[in-house]
Amino acid sequence: MPMDTPPRWDRRMQQRLARGEAAALGELYDRFASLVHNTAHRVLEDQRAADQVTREVFGYVWENPDAYDPREEGSLRAWIARLARHQSVYRLRQSGTRALAEGGGGSAEELEQRVRRAAVAARADYIVTAMPASLRTALESAYFQRRDYRQTAAHLGVTEDEARRRLRLGLQLLATAHQTRALDGSPPGPGGSPL
Repeated sequence: MPMDTPPRWDRRMQQRLARGEAAALGELYDRFASLVHNTAHRVLEDQRAADQVTREVFGYVWENPDAYDPREEGSLRAWIARLARHQSVYRLRQSGTRALAEGGGGSAEELEQRVRRAAVAARADYIVTAMPASLRTALESAYFQRRDYRQTAAHLGVTEDEARRRLRLGLQLLATAHQTRALDGSPPGPGGSPL
């Protein structure tokens, strides 16, 4: 799957969905279902809940294709990833609140900390998978193989300055994981969920 969905493809897909083309939904599902499911599973740590979020996200996209605005959301992939994060965090908060009401352990503050950690982790996962391959490879080389920038440069066959640049940009992108919109009170979707 390409990392950056071409804008023209995004516009055509939105138009096809708006016309009610079931084949368009199937194509969109094939392309992004694993992204949605993995995001939901990362947040919820539950296979059935992740399956449900996946159905909800694609149901919302099918019923509301005009909700996607490329000027605000960027790529269609980014919009769908945001919907998945929002819906997953909403479900996590909902199930945690229900558990608290039923006398489950923990406090509201602990629940909010858990929700925040899950949202940040899901965003970080998305950032890593969405970043250009050159940045991701440099970060993986430094993190997993414990290489410094010189060793990373030699491993990738680039100059030391280029290795430093890639590492710096990759880390700057990862630092934005704490800036999630999943918890900032952005407008909810139908039924009070963040979709």
